Amino acid sequence: MKKALFISILALLVAVAALVKDYLPCAQKASVATAPAVAEGSFNLEAALQEHPEYVVGALRAYETKMREEAEAHTRALIKDSAEELQADNTAFQGPADAEIVMVEFYDYACGYCRRLFPDLNQIIAKNSDIKVLFRPVAFVSPHSEYAARATLAANLQGKFVELHTALMTVQKPLSEELVDELAGKAGVDVAKMKEDMKSEAISNTFNGNSELMQKLEIHGVPTLIMNGEMIEPFSQQIQMKINEAKGVEETK
Repeated sequence: MKKALFISILALLVAVAALVKDYLPCAQKASVATAPAVAEGSFNLEAALQEHPEYVVGALRAYETKMREEAEAHTRALIKDSAEELQADNTAFQGPADAEIVMVEFYDYACGYCRRLFPDLNQIIAKNSDIKVLFRPVAFVSPHSEYAARATLAANLQGKFVELHTALMTVQKPLSEELVDELAGKAGVDVAKMKEDMKSEAISNTFNGNSELMQKLEIHGVPTLIMNGEMIEPFSQQIQMKINEAKGVEETK
């Protein structure tokens, strides 16, 4: 136990040392290199950090920035490789079919955060009638999530996606199959036909495709928003800012 802890601490120190050495300006690297060594091939880390503790802060910030930039670049590459699948009209959407600005939402009807985003996203859609929003429901949270997702995709075939989607996002009851059927009926959906279509190959392909695409893009949580090849934060102000950037207009107050 103690030996393992010692090895972990030693590994951490080595990592920090490497970060510090990379972060130091050339002249400072030279001065550190001339400090008394604690072991062959290493420098006096303790002495260097006692004299300049800010090196650690700067090195860690630089490392964090590097890791974030690499992660963002990796995500952009994944999105670029999946652009055609992401923007395919094989799922429900709102807005012009040929819109230049396309936003994709991965979400779960049992997700509290997705429900919180719903009214803000509705306002964004109302305010920006020239953008296209593709809805890709997935089963991520509840055992009933898949049923709800399939139900809305089937309701879309009847032209009732928005009605059922809105009902599911605003209902104040735990998600269940019975609740989905009840809300679908109240939304004007032919429930019998909906339940039949939910089992169809077309709906299965759409739902499974959403799930596979989510895994391919290494998405580990919902809601997730992707717009014109970039993953964006699911907050109203951030969304509108990105839309404004895409339109080439100044941010609205």
